Formats: sequence, structure tokens, C-alpha cells
Amino acid sequence: MTMDTITRSYERSAQLSLFRQVYLWMAMALVITGFMAMLVAESPTLLSLIFSSKLTFFGLIIAELALVWYLSARIDRISFTTATLMFIIYSLLNGAMLSSVFLLYTASSIASTFFITAGTFGVMCVYGYLTKRDLTSLGNLCLMAVIGLIIAGLVNLFLQSSLMSLIVSGIGVLVFVGLTAYDSQKIKRMLLQEGLEVNDSTRKIALLGSLTLYLDFINLFLYLLRFLGDRRG
Repeated sequence: MTMDTITRSYERSAQLSLFRQVYLWMAMALVITGFMAMLVAESPTLLSLIFSSKLTFFGLIIAELALVWYLSARIDRISFTTATLMFIIYSLLNGAMLSSVFLLYTASSIASTFFITAGTFGVMCVYGYLTKRDLTSLGNLCLMAVIGLIIAGLVNLFLQSSLMSLIVSGIGVLVFVGLTAYDSQKIKRMLLQEGLEVNDSTRKIALLGSLTLYLDFINLFLYLLRFLGDRRG
């Protein structure tokens, strides 16, 4: 076995180790979010506290946005332990907000949509990781489309158009399918640029990557649920 072969084998092993951490942390966050959502959905007191009080509702939204912004902007200046704790807190807050899903849709349709989302997400992650094509232009297009989705969603709060909601949901699915592939490739590049040694710096990049993919998964799931979910009678 030559030295080049040993070096390449080590690099692949280190790269796969870091990527396993990305997906393990993302899976951990999804599990935390799911359990928190079910816990809140089964508690009339917590549901009333969150959704009957505008102060609590908008306070949670602001807290979520603040956590994501702080993690993204300050990841280099905080410890890995602090970053992990903030990610867990964000997962809990997001779970509380997503508890409404269990009130709007049947459990069976939520479960089936989750597995469809997982399959689609997995395929796009593999594609983003393996493809030689530069997905930067696709990612930039999808990021601009996210802004359009937010604006269209706000406008439809006033219009209450079911057709517009359906169109926005369809575009949302396509956008987050594209973003999943782009983000997977971007995380791979960031880890390669930083170096393949498993240390605090690369672990923080992996954690931030897991947050990015977690957000892609949640948004893809929610947009698919609007198509595939069976609403409670």
C-alpha cells in the first residue's frame, strides 16, 4: 500500500466521520423537535399559553430567529458546547411552535409525509455530496426564491387564496429540494477548506451545517404536508 493510498484513505475516513456528525446532530434535533411538538400538542395548558397569547407566540418566533442569527454570526467566537446547547434550545422552541401540526393534520398523514420527506431529503443530500457539478448558481437562485416565498406567504395571509397557497407550497417544495442539494455540497466544501482533522473548529462547522440541513428538512416537510396531509375534520 503506497503512502498516497494511505493518505486518501485517511482523508475519506475523516471526511465521512465529520459528515456522520452533521447528520447525527440533525437527526438528534429532529427527534427533540418531534417529541416537543407531541408533548405540547397533548397539553391544553401549553397550547393555550403559546397560541392564545400574542406575547408568547411572537416572543417564541423572535427567540428562534435570534438563536439562528447568533449561531450563524458568532459560531467562531463561542465554544462548541455553547453552540450545541443553543442548537438544542432552538430544536425545543421549534418543536413547541410545530405542535400545531398535530392539531391540523392526522397522525398517519404526518407520519407518511415525514417518511416521504426523509427519502427525498436523503436522495438530494447524496446528490449534493457526490455531484461534480457546481451548485452555487442553483443555491443562489433558491435563496432568492425563499425571499419570494416569505413575501408571497405574508400577502396570502390577507388574500386567503387556496390557489395561491397551493402554488406557493409547490414552489416551496422545489426550492427546498434544491437547497438541500446545494447545502450538502456547501458543507462538504467548507469542511474540506477547514481541514479534515476532527477538532473544535471542524465540529462547529459540522454543527452549523446540521442546523442548515435541519431547517431545509423542516421546511420541505411543512410544504409537502400541505399537499399530502389529511386535515382533521
